[in-house]
Amino acid sequence: MKKEQKIVPDVVITAMASKGTGIGKIDGKVIFVERAVPGDTCDVRLTTDKKKYAEGVMQTLTTASELRTEPSCQHFGVCGGCKWQHIQYAEQLHFKTQIVEDALIRIGKLTIPEVKPIIGCTSPFYYRNKLEFGFTDRRWLTQAEIDSGAEFDRRGLGFHVPESFLGVLDIEHCWLQGDPSNGIRLSIKNFALAHDYTFFNLKTQEGLLRNVMIRTTSLGEIMVLVSFTSNDEEKVKALLDHVLQEFPAITSLQYVINGKRNDTIYDLPTVTYHGKDHITEQLGQYKFKINPKSFFQTNSAQAKVLYDVTRDFAGLKPDDVVYDLYTGVGSIAIYVSGQCKNVVGIEQIEAAIEDAKANAQNNKVTNCSFYAGDVRMVLKPEFIAANGRPNVVITDPPRAGMHEDVVNTLLQLEAPRIVYVSCNPATQARDLELLSAKYDIIKIQPVDMFPQTTHIENVALLELKPL
Repeated sequence: MKKEQKIVPDVVITAMASKGTGIGKIDGKVIFVERAVPGDTCDVRLTTDKKKYAEGVMQTLTTASELRTEPSCQHFGVCGGCKWQHIQYAEQLHFKTQIVEDALIRIGKLTIPEVKPIIGCTSPFYYRNKLEFGFTDRRWLTQAEIDSGAEFDRRGLGFHVPESFLGVLDIEHCWLQGDPSNGIRLSIKNFALAHDYTFFNLKTQEGLLRNVMIRTTSLGEIMVLVSFTSNDEEKVKALLDHVLQEFPAITSLQYVINGKRNDTIYDLPTVTYHGKDHITEQLGQYKFKINPKSFFQTNSAQAKVLYDVTRDFAGLKPDDVVYDLYTGVGSIAIYVSGQCKNVVGIEQIEAAIEDAKANAQNNKVTNCSFYAGDVRMVLKPEFIAANGRPNVVITDPPRAGMHEDVVNTLLQLEAPRIVYVSCNPATQARDLELLSAKYDIIKIQPVDMFPQTTHIENVALLELKPL
């Protein structure tokens, strides 16, 4: 028999946790409450009750915080894409600045300068240049649909529901990517429904239609990639022809056949059905080629802001040698190349390095060199001897942060300045604590790349301590 979950009444929410949950206390014990906001008073249904903390979901909101706002999206609360649509955007920015500060002080145990106010988005909606949607033949039913007892067509196209392996929520309108993203997605779904295409079943691995990726750029270019599980030429052609007819502005229409047990396409060839095999984005004076497998910042407008902060923090001089660790497609390296002697980029993914070289060539940038390989294995004494000791190191690692070996190499390298760009303040704080053995933190600037979510980019400038 399932244990009945405890309801705790009148929990006062006083703070916000780093993962975006409200924080209250019950009997002196901290409780983390989903979708609660500081200033709320609510009844909480406990989902976890440990000795030192508890977790729960809001059962009843008895007093609403003044920081709340009405979510724009009809799917908010079920879809996991936007955790903070119920919080006024100005307050989201305040909480994100606080999260960065808390991570550096509490996790890193660091003495830091004042954290500059986070740079927010001009447009807190429709800011993404890339979204991926999954087909399902067992779409997630809302509680209202379940309670109705009616039968529903379970085919859908949307996002995975948080903490559900099989659950895919059918999306009517997404507020994260601008036109024509919603129209393209709905047109594909409606055509597939009308012509009785089979939708993917994650459990049985059956169904023709698997995923859709839509990428857009500030230059008005549009890429659509449809993933099929098998090459049913007649149905593939019919669907893609329909998309082209409805949306002739698409500049790159591609498809991929993926019969594997995972959704990744990095090990599969893509087929260009119409237009170019890539789209082009511009940041500042530089243009970047983006193919279906490219990693590129998903908020183009804020990417320029982030790169401007990075370049300003670097304080580059004409004779400087710059190392750009985890360079990706070379976007930061190329962006700062005009202010220094040369830039050396290192990236583990070989395809990204090929993109970086092509991007440098297309922008007529001749002072960037790019190397494929794990940073911790490439950044060795012989590599440094061949490429010159850097005056500035820019590092933009994945969420896991830098490997300890890389941190130790940086401590031995003793570059005068390090600019650390991070998408995870917690792992950044850990790395900065290690680097603090030889470096002082001079400046800290958060940048909001992802409004309505808890994700944060943070840039820290480090300078080598005087002897």
